[in-house]
Parts: sequence; C-alpha cells; structure tokens
Amino acid sequence: MDALCGSKFWDSNLSVHTNNPDLTLCFQNSLLAWAPCIYLWAALPCYLLYLQHHDRGYIVLSQLSRLKTALGVLLWCVSWADLFYSFHGLAHGWAPAPIFFVTPLVVGITMLLATLLIQYDRLRGVQSSWVLIIFWFLCVVCAIVPFRSKILSAMAKGKISDSFRFTTFYIYFALVLFALILSCFREKPPFFSPKNVNPNPCPELSAGFLSRLSFWWFTKMAILGYRRPLEEQDLWSLKEEDCSQKVVRRLLEAWKKLQKQDAGRKAAAASGKRVSGEDEVLLGGQPRPQQPSFLWALLATFCSSILISMCLKVIQDLLSFVNPQLLSILIRFISNPMAPTWWGFLVAGLMFVCSMMQTVILQQYFHLIFVMGVKLRMAIIGVIYRKALVITNSAKRESSVGEIINLMSVDAQRFMDLAPFLHLLWSAPLQIILAIYFLWQNLGPSILAGVALMVLLIPLNGAVAMKMRAFQVEQMKFKDSRIKLMSEILAGIKVLKLYAWEPSFSEKVEGIREDELQLLRKSAYLQAISTFTWVCTPFLVTLTTLGVYVSVDQNNVLDAEKAFVSVSLFNILKIPLNMLPQLISNLIQTSVSLKRIQHFLNQDELDPQCVERKTITPGYAVTIHNGTFTWAQNLPPTLHSLDIQVPKGALVAVVGPVGCGKSSLVSALLGEMEKLEGTVCVKGSVAYVPQQAWIQNCTLQENVLFGRALDPTRYQRALEACAMLADLEMLPGGDQTEIGEKGINLSGGQRQRVSLARAVYSEADLFLLDDPLSAVDSHVAKHIFDRVIGPEGVLAGKGYVPRMVEMVAGCLLPRHGCW
Repeated sequence: MDALCGSKFWDSNLSVHTNNPDLTLCFQNSLLAWAPCIYLWAALPCYLLYLQHHDRGYIVLSQLSRLKTALGVLLWCVSWADLFYSFHGLAHGWAPAPIFFVTPLVVGITMLLATLLIQYDRLRGVQSSWVLIIFWFLCVVCAIVPFRSKILSAMAKGKISDSFRFTTFYIYFALVLFALILSCFREKPPFFSPKNVNPNPCPELSAGFLSRLSFWWFTKMAILGYRRPLEEQDLWSLKEEDCSQKVVRRLLEAWKKLQKQDAGRKAAAASGKRVSGEDEVLLGGQPRPQQPSFLWALLATFCSSILISMCLKVIQDLLSFVNPQLLSILIRFISNPMAPTWWGFLVAGLMFVCSMMQTVILQQYFHLIFVMGVKLRMAIIGVIYRKALVITNSAKRESSVGEIINLMSVDAQRFMDLAPFLHLLWSAPLQIILAIYFLWQNLGPSILAGVALMVLLIPLNGAVAMKMRAFQVEQMKFKDSRIKLMSEILAGIKVLKLYAWEPSFSEKVEGIREDELQLLRKSAYLQAISTFTWVCTPFLVTLTTLGVYVSVDQNNVLDAEKAFVSVSLFNILKIPLNMLPQLISNLIQTSVSLKRIQHFLNQDELDPQCVERKTITPGYAVTIHNGTFTWAQNLPPTLHSLDIQVPKGALVAVVGPVGCGKSSLVSALLGEMEKLEGTVCVKGSVAYVPQQAWIQNCTLQENVLFGRALDPTRYQRALEACAMLADLEMLPGGDQTEIGEKGINLSGGQRQRVSLARAVYSEADLFLLDDPLSAVDSHVAKHIFDRVIGPEGVLAGKGYVPRMVEMVAGCLLPRHGCW
C-alpha cells in the first residue's frame, strides 16, 4: 500500500498518540475512499436478486428521480475530472502516485453504478432504496475525515497546496451530502401498486428505509388509537405476502412436494427385489420408510424469514459483547492521566453508536420474528383445515372433531409461541460460550467453577424436561376427549335439556377436566423447579466465579476494570440462562404438537380422481361402470357392481328402504367414498343438497349466494321457486337477517329451503338432492316439486336457465348395495 500511495499508509504517532489526531493521506485516499465502493459492489448481487423477485411495477419519472440521477452523473464527472487531472500531470512531467489513478477510477465506476441503480429501482417500483441510503451515508461519513484534514492542512500551511483536488473534493462532499438528503425522500407509489387499488393499504409497503428502521409508519395508527378506540375500518389491509391465501399455498406446495418424494421412495422400495429370509436375518432387515416430516415443510416455507432473522440475531449478539470491551478501554483511559482526551470521547461515542445499533437491530429482529410467528400459525391452521376436508372416513374415525379443533387452536398456537424463542436454540449457546471466553480473559480459570455449576444443572433440567413432555402428551389426549365431548353436548343441547341430562354430562366433563388439571399441576410444579434453578443460576455462577477468583490467589484483586467488566459480562450471561426454561418448555410443547399435526397430515386422503370429469358417453350426464365403493378399506363394500347411466336433462328418483345405500350413491358421485374398482364419470359442475342442511353463520342472502356475484333476477327467481318470499317477510331483516351457526334461528324447513335455493342459484350442470322434501310441509313440498324439481320446474326448463340442467330418468331401486 505504501508503494501505491508513495507515502506511509498508517502512522500511529499521527493518528493515535497525539492530541490532534489525523489520518495519513494514503489512508484517506485509499481505504476511506474505497469503503463505500466495496460495500455497494458487495451488496449488488443480493440486491439485484431481491429486485428480481419483488417487482412492484414501475414509477413514473419524477423531479426527485431526475435530481437524484443528475447528482449521480455529476459525481461521475467529478471522479473522472480527478482521473484526467492525474493524466494531465503525467503528461507534463510531474508523475502523481498510482493511488491518484486507481481511486478516481474506482469511485467513478461506482458512481456510475449508483446512477444506474437509481433508475433500475424506479423501474422495479422501489420507492426508497436502503442499499443506496447506506451507500450515500458511508460516502458522507468517510469524507468527514478528509474534509477536516484538508482545512487543517490549509490553515497550517497558510495556502492550498493542490487547489484542483481541493476544489473537486468539496464539490464531491456537497454532492454526496445532497444525494444522502434526497435519498431519504421516497418516490411516488408505482403503477399497479396496492395503494392505487386499495383504499386503505398498509403504509409499511411504501415506507422509506428510515421510517422502517424507526417504525415511524406506525405512528399514525398509534395516535389514532390514543385518541379513540380503534374500529375495524381503521385497520389497514394486509400486505399480499401476509395474506392467508399466499402463505397457506406456499406451505401446501412444500408439504405436497415432500409427500411426493416420500411416495416415490416407497414405490421404489416396493418395486425392489425381496431378499430371502436368511439374507434378511443377516442384513438385519430393511429399515421401515419414515413419514415425511412436516418440520421440513415449515422450514422450506419460512426459510427466508428464518435466515434474515438469524443474521440480525447474530449481529445483535456480537454487538452485545462490544460494549464490555469498550467499557474496559474506557476504565483504562480514566486510569491513565497521560492519555489524550479525545480517546474518552471516541470510546463513549462508540459505546453510544453500538447501543443504538443493537437496539435498532433487535427491534427489527422482533418485528420480523413475530410476523413470522403469526404467518406460521395462519399457515398451519389453513393446511389442517384443508386436510380435514379430504381425509377418508377411516381417518375421520381415528381423528375426532375435538382433536382437529385442538390441532387448529392449541397446537398451531404453540408454533406461534415458539417463534420468538426459536433462535435461542443456537443464540443462547453462542452467548454463553462468548461470555465464558471473555470472562476467562478477565478472570482466568476461575470461571471454570461457574461452568461446572451450569454443567451440574443440565441433567436435572433434562430429566424435568422429559417428564414434562410425557405429561404434555397425556394432557393433550384429555383435552381432545374434553373438546370432543363438549362438541357433542353443544350439538345435542336441546335433547339434553329435554331429558334433564345436564348433571350427568357435566360430571363427565368435569371428570375429564379434573384429570387434565392433575397433569397441568404436575407440569406446573416441574416448570417451577426448572425456572427456579435457571433463574438462580446466573447469581450462583457469578458468586461462585468471583469467590473462587478471590480465594485461590492473594494477588487476585477485584479492581474497577475487572469488577465492572465481569458484572457486565455476567449480565449478558444472565439473559440466555433466564430464557432457557421458557425455551425448554416451548420446545417440549411444540414437539408434541408437531408430532400430532404430522400424524394428522399423513392420514389417507380421498382420491380426487375417483370421479372423472372427462368427456363421457354422448347424451349422458352420469356414468358408473362396474363401480364398487366402500366407506373404509378395512370394511366390506357398501356399493358393488354398479352400472348406471343417467341421460342429460333427466330426473332420476332413487327409492328404497332405509339403509339400502341411497345416500351412499350420492356420496359416491361426490367422491366422498373410496372407490375399489370401476369408473365414475360426471359431466360439468355439481350442486348438492344434503339431508341435513349446512348453513353458514352469515346473512341469508350470503348463504344463498355462497360467494357468487349477486344477480338480482336470478336471486329473486331462486327465492320464489323455493318458497322463501313469505319467510323473508317474517324475518326481522329480510334477506339481510344474520343466520346463527348451523341455522339455529331458522326452522328445519327453512334451513332445507335455503340449502335448495343455494343449489338453484348456482346454475350447476348436475344437481344431487338427498331427500330435499323431508323437512318441509306438504303444501310447501308440492310448491317446490312443481317449481323446482318437477318437469316444469326451473331445473328442468330451458327458458330460465341458459344451459341444459341434469339431475340425479326413471326410477332406481337399490337393494343391499346392488342396482
């Protein structure tokens, strides 16, 4: 470096051991000038990759963007002016040092890159670039030292030695300072941004870099909440990446990918050659194929959030050990009267900057990790809910309603609770190791006494953790039983009231709850023991270490430096030790929940291809050829050897005694039974009206529309055909009346007609009606048959419906599952 500059790169007498410190010209022209350039080129690949995957549309060229670009071009020109000036000197016989060629070239190319990034950010919809803000900030900070140095040199000499470079430097400094100020202002929202289509978007999307660091974008909501209670319309819309639709889809894709890989391994194992019994004994048998791990699916889905938060946590943990070292330097400075005064100001300033950086990084870490926890819970609930819709009937017998509810509420919540403590798995050991290392540097081998105390507590806490896990498994079984029983009680509460069975069922619930509370008490006692030992550990470690340090050698004296630095390091050591009990507890609970969720998600599913939607025999809406169906693989077939063909536009009545398989036939057409052999072909969309009407907790109109757009004419026709107009007049809010869960405020006939109106409004290609007139009066049944089901009804007429309507012509008489 000295040869490149033609002078010394570092001079401690000039920079350290003096009351008026300064840096050498070589240091200023090389490292200080290159540092921002090195940062920008190092961050460029990751930033470009980020922009490729986060295209938000382009931003119209604004005055702010033009001004930023002009500043970048001017900085490029200033750098090239310095370079041409060096060539000018070379041509006129006074050869400048090589550094005066290298630095302007590096800075000039970097400024050109920064200018191009300004425009590329605009084309990618970036309103405020954190990469460029940090770059301009580094340029300003690194230029402060030459700024002061050139002024002091000119004042000392009474003249300016190199007026051209003196002038170009201060022009450069003014330009980068102006560029830093402009970069703090954000651009207008890009085209096609959420703000243009969403009346109340989340301001975090368009917040600038400084606003994100300080959470200033949240200030408006905090002030509004302080002035008055917040209402639903005050809340911002969710960001696209935080919506359940996107988060659940990503987790489902990762889980399906693992399941396909597992199915491929099982198929490969099944197709392999079987070994003889003797060889199998010698080889010890082949290992049983394991189920796909749901944990890997979670890691694959949230890997980006985990890695970013991990980087933030690493930086924060390392910064926490900087202040004790600076404190040691500050105490030594105070003890040395000959030390220059500026040393103390420098160390105090570094301690302030380090604390500020640690606080900012820690808050960003917590924001990211808590958002990830919410998304984690949301994704798990969505995946479990979708799985519950497609599991086989045998799996439904194994997984009760209470268990599924607990999976979506309790077990999913456990993952969210673990998220803030997730990185303590590696962060706590890292902090403990670093704290012990620095304490060793400060107190020597005495720290081994404290380490030995911590090691002695590990077996105790390990045994407690294993016992707590066993209690947790048993407690969740009791919770599943209690939720299942409560669901049955609430579903049949009318019968319980009529027969006065409340006391007996209350005793059953209380009995299960008492067993659950017994396990909770035992777990709480063990948790208290674990917490007590870990909370006392920092104090005992500090007391043991300092006591051993003082007692082993008379020369060991606790002076100010050793005492304050050791206490500071022990305070850092206290944090991971205090968090370990909570981490262990959460890990135990989450591991049990992970095993339960993984077991449920690995249950067999109904084959979505068992009912084919391909082109079938011309003129027929439904075709079943040699169909054999069962409710579970381990049960005999419920329907067997079915050969049915239903023509288009036909009305088919399926009649027979109770239990002969009428509802099973409908379920087979819907794909809810397991197909053992044969083919089932259904043409077009299907609308289904079950025996027990399924009503949502929303308005009557929303129950009929079922997510479709409102067509007033079609909607009114459906209500009139299903004899709902008279009911609307009696309901307090008409079709805007809020319907309770399972239609609790409607009669049985009204619920059935709402379900039928939903099917009529859907205008499906195939209608499956499972005993639709059983819950209505005779005159209402005649009206529905004439206006809906009959040959003159809306389902059969072409005048009202633009497409041919098919229903499930003739009469089918089933007997013992044969047709």
